[in-house]
Amino acid sequence: MDVFDELLRGVRGKGAVFGRSVLWPPWSLRFTDGAHLTLCVPLRGAGWIVPETGEARHVALGDTAIVRGPAPFCFTDEPPNGTGTERTTGVREVSWGEHAPDHAARDVELDCSTVLLAAAYDVREQVPQRILRALPPVLVVSDEQDCSPMWDYLEAQIGVGRPGHQTVLDRLLDWLLVCTLRDWFDRPEAEPPGWYGALGDDVAGPALRAIHEDPAHPWTTAELASRAGVSRTTLAKRFTELVGNGPVAYLTEWRMTLAADLLTRPELTVAAVARRVGYADAFGFSAAFKRLRGESPSTYRQEAATTDVPDHAVPAG
Repeated sequence: MDVFDELLRGVRGKGAVFGRSVLWPPWSLRFTDGAHLTLCVPLRGAGWIVPETGEARHVALGDTAIVRGPAPFCFTDEPPNGTGTERTTGVREVSWGEHAPDHAARDVELDCSTVLLAAAYDVREQVPQRILRALPPVLVVSDEQDCSPMWDYLEAQIGVGRPGHQTVLDRLLDWLLVCTLRDWFDRPEAEPPGWYGALGDDVAGPALRAIHEDPAHPWTTAELASRAGVSRTTLAKRFTELVGNGPVAYLTEWRMTLAADLLTRPELTVAAVARRVGYADAFGFSAAFKRLRGESPSTYRQEAATTDVPDHAVPAG
């Protein structure tokens, strides 16, 4: 199993389009709804993303930007001034429950405007959070290929009345999000998590993939070492160097991550969740969960059930 695929499988857009915002200077859009990930794609023109923390980043035509939330951020036509604050002229608060006004009536001025496409992902599951924690506040990836046909197609899909157009648009944005994340982690300035680099390692890679293929299996270091064709000592040393902890400790941590998401499903009992992640009884599972997560499975489930999940048309996962 591709670990990267597994971690991103739950990150899916659903009605994720904020809309096509046609903007003329001076302008500034302030995103305030606290999405975990926001995808920003200039279809025409350019702008600056100004996060609450971190440096402002320029986003040009052909770039794709991802902003890690939930803190607010601005997309504006000018960089911050010398005081580090964005200009307030023309600021518009963005709510994901509504579409930005499309001033398409001013088509005669489109050549000097910026057209922004944005989509939000409310990533609440624990599995994809492992990727989110490795991201900077803002990342920008430039596609070396000419993506103008794709941008034209994306813009054309907004507001069309053809059956299934929203699903088509959601999946296109999902594809763009995954490609952007993958390209980012391959860049020298990125700081990918240890497991990402370990996937391509001849020693740690086979063991890591085996764990993700069957996390409920009672893996031992010796059995995982046999998958890699090395000794237990060699595997333990190399795995710890790359991932940050040993293979059995990583297995337990991954099981608890999976369990946290399973516990949000009310149809599954704690015992059923325990069995799905490789524990024969709920007692051993509960002890391991509390040791790693700091609370019992029942408490975690109760807290997750009371968490308000916003319905702003962009739930993912």
